[in-house]
Amino acid sequence: MWHSQRKSYFWVDIDRYRFYECTAPGTTPQVYKTPEKTSLLVEFDQDNLLIGMKGGLAKFNLKTNEVNWLVEIERDISNNRSNDGGCDSEGRLWIGMMDMQFKPGAGALYCIDKNLRVEKKIPGTAISNGLVWSPDNKRMYYIDTPTQKVQSFLYESMTGNLSYEKDIIHVSKENGSPDGMAMDEEGMLWIAQWGGFGVYRWNPLTGEQIGLIQLPVPNVSSCAFAGENLDQLLITTARQDLSPEELKKYPESGDVFIADPGVRGRPLFKCKLNLDAKV
Repeated sequence: MWHSQRKSYFWVDIDRYRFYECTAPGTTPQVYKTPEKTSLLVEFDQDNLLIGMKGGLAKFNLKTNEVNWLVEIERDISNNRSNDGGCDSEGRLWIGMMDMQFKPGAGALYCIDKNLRVEKKIPGTAISNGLVWSPDNKRMYYIDTPTQKVQSFLYESMTGNLSYEKDIIHVSKENGSPDGMAMDEEGMLWIAQWGGFGVYRWNPLTGEQIGLIQLPVPNVSSCAFAGENLDQLLITTARQDLSPEELKKYPESGDVFIADPGVRGRPLFKCKLNLDAKV
């Protein structure tokens, strides 16, 4: 993610219980350690992030490294952890939970409202990813990675209610599996494709692939528009599932890349959770 107040890049390393902050490409990042596997970072204010971790949502103070739990989500399910998510136009936070062995149907997508109430929105998922809203705010686009598709849900901003509309994008397995996703100012989707050696640009209205940023590594995990003008694409990749031979062939696996997408991104919605709410 791009932190608009700190003017810095952030990304997670889930399996190493940490996340990073970098002020400029090529500089040494600051490392922050977390008590649980952390999958989601959300800008809250200058010195605090909201972080999705195994067990729920917490506030992380970047000055003190203090972690304060806000809400528990599936903390009683030992094999589940958090994954991707995002904020909607009303400042609610959406976050997916998943089985760490990727068991189909064992996860769900949840919504945390301004008063920290948690509601299950989409049950029976596997790996929640790529949560963005259409430019007119009438649809939510959502990826459950193993399904190889992007789904469109009709979305009511005032209530947060969802209803499934249709599948809008189908990703062929030869181009990997859809993972993290971002939206540009033209309403097009940029999808990191695990096993697909790149970030693919898709038109959600036609279902057509219309662009590609190729990378020298197979497992591309997520992407976010970054920079003060949102004209860069921050791209994360992974070493997971690669053999020693593959790691030798693709030595940059696990690196973080910055690309020029040729288009600006849409600013993310601000999180408006009341962290003092009594749940």
